Amino acid sequence: MEVEIRCEPEDLAVSAADVEAVRRAVLTVGRLYGAADAEVSVTLTDDAHIHVLNRTYRSIDRPTDVLSFALMESEEPEIVGAKPHEALGDLVISLERAQAQAEEYGHSALRELSFLTVHGMLHLLGYDHIEEGERLEMEEEQRHVMEELGIAR
Repeated sequence: MEVEIRCEPEDLAVSAADVEAVRRAVLTVGRLYGAADAEVSVTLTDDAHIHVLNRTYRSIDRPTDVLSFALMESEEPEIVGAKPHEALGDLVISLERAQAQAEEYGHSALRELSFLTVHGMLHLLGYDHIEEGERLEMEEEQRHVMEELGIAR
């Protein structure tokens, strides 16, 4: 799986452990869900930046923890002779929200960052939680991946 991780703003304080937690979660979801040849872009950001994106793309005027922008929702042209892969999409994760939620839920920031990455990746793969049945299914998938990562609540 090809994983690109960047920061916005560029001077955002991000630890090597943060980057590794995100990369590991993305790769684990890719392996478990047959997307090992896919591409994913992850932007680690702050509340101010994700607030603008949430307002622009979801018409919700507040920061959020993770946004998923799936690219699999439309047909892409086949490139003859190219290595087979698919671009799943982009994740944007607020490190500030991850830290605040970790404190609120009583677990580590790295656990919360891993969880938000898994949650976002499942959205890129088509999972959702709008309806009750979908929510229960997605929660079960999240538990499964977190167990696979060896991260307990």
